[in-house]
Amino acid sequence: MDTSLLQEIKDNIDAVVQQSSPLGISLWNLFLEVHPADMSDFFADISRANFAKLFNVLPKALKIEVFKELSDRLKVYILSSLDENDALAILHQLQADELTDLFDFLSDDELRKYLNLLSSSARKRVLTLMKFHPESAGGIMDLNVFTLMKDFTVEKSIKILQRLKPNRDIYQRVYVTDHDFRLQGYIELQDLVLQAPQQRIADFMKKNELIVFAEQDQEEVARQMVHYRLTNAPVSGRDGTFLGVIPADTLADVLVEEAGEDVQRISAMAPLKQAYFDTPIMSLVYQRGGILVVLLLVGSISGLILDAYQASLAQVLLLFVPMIISTGGNTSSQTSAVAIQGMAAGDVRPSNMLKFLRRELLIGAIIGSILGATAFVRVFLTTHSYMYGLAISLALSIIVLISVTLGSCVPLALNRFNIDPAYSAGPFLATIMDILGVLIYCSTCGLILSM
Repeated sequence: MDTSLLQEIKDNIDAVVQQSSPLGISLWNLFLEVHPADMSDFFADISRANFAKLFNVLPKALKIEVFKELSDRLKVYILSSLDENDALAILHQLQADELTDLFDFLSDDELRKYLNLLSSSARKRVLTLMKFHPESAGGIMDLNVFTLMKDFTVEKSIKILQRLKPNRDIYQRVYVTDHDFRLQGYIELQDLVLQAPQQRIADFMKKNELIVFAEQDQEEVARQMVHYRLTNAPVSGRDGTFLGVIPADTLADVLVEEAGEDVQRISAMAPLKQAYFDTPIMSLVYQRGGILVVLLLVGSISGLILDAYQASLAQVLLLFVPMIISTGGNTSSQTSAVAIQGMAAGDVRPSNMLKFLRRELLIGAIIGSILGATAFVRVFLTTHSYMYGLAISLALSIIVLISVTLGSCVPLALNRFNIDPAYSAGPFLATIMDILGVLIYCSTCGLILSM
C-alpha cells in the first residue's frame, strides 16, 4: 500500500470525490487501482463523512469488493448512506454467514429493513443460520454449496455443475447426498474427469474422514480439521442431514481468532468480541481494569507474608512492595498482549499507531486511577494513615501509566526493527517494570512523606 498516495488523497478528498481538477482526476484513477483491503484500511482511518462521500462514488463492483473488507461497524454505517439498489446489490453478494455477522450489529428496525431487501430464499438461509451460536460450526458454515446425489452419473453431474457454477461455491471436494439430503460421502472434483461418463457417483465416492455437527464449537472444529489435514469439512445435523461446509478461508479465520483469544486469556483478559477500535473505551476499561484490581489485591498477599516472617522488613513501606511491582508487571503484560494481537489482526498499523497510543494512554490513566483508589483503601485499612495511602496510591497510578506506555510502545518499536514483538510479552517488560516500579515507588513515597 502506497501510504504517500493515500495521504495525498486524504488531503485532497473533495477534489478526488468531485474530480474537479487534473489533480483530483489523477488521484481518483490511482485510487481505483488500490487493493480493496487497503481501501478498507484507508476508510477506517478517515472521518465517517469523508468515508461516505468517497465510498458512494466508487463503481458498483468495487463497492462490493471493498464492503466485504470493512469492519462490521463500518458496514452498518455505510449501508445507511446507500440507496436501496446499491444496498441490495451488496447484500446479494454476501454469503449467509457474512450476512449473519453483519446483522448482529443492526437494530431490530434495521434488521427488518435489510432482510426485506433480500430474496425469500436468501432470507430463509440467513434465518436458518441465525438459529446457531455464532461461534459454532452451524454459525460459520457456508450454506451455498454445490452437492451431488449418489445416484447421479458422471455425465449428469458435469452438466449440473456447468449450470450451477456461477451461483454455487464449488470446492475441490464435492459432497454426496441421498434423495433425503443425508450426507453419504464425497468425491474429488477431478474424479468427474477421470471416471467414465455413465459411471454412478455411488460407485467411486469416498467415506468422510470427519463430519462436523452444527452445534460443535468452532475451536474444536478447527482443531479436528487441522488434525485430519482438511481444507474443508461437511457440517451435518444429528439426523445426518447435510447442512453446509466449513471452507478453508473460514478455517484460517477461526485459527487466527482463537489464537488471538488465547493470547488475551494468557494475559488474564476476556477475549475481545469486536475489532479493537470498534470496542468502546469503557468496555475495554471494564474488561481489563476488573482483573487488574483483583490481581492487585492478590499481589498484596506476598507483602503480608513478608511482614509476618521477616522482622527486618517490618517497615510499613516495604509491606506494599510486592503489590506495587506485581501490578506494574501485570499491567505491562496485559497492554503488550493487546498491542501484539492488534498488530497480528491488522487493527494496529503504522497509519493509526498514534491513535492507538493515545487510546492506550487514556485507558491507562483511567485504570491507574481505579487501581490508585483501590490501593488507597487497601493501605489505609492497614496503616490508618492518609499520608501513606496518598503516597502509595499516587506511586501506583504513575507506575500503571508508565506500564501501559511501555506495554504499548515496546511491541511497536520491536516490530519497527523487524523483531518479533512477542518478546515484549515475556520477562523483558516484567524485569524493566520491576526496576522502574521500585524506583518510582521509593522516590514518590520519599518525596510525599518528607513534606
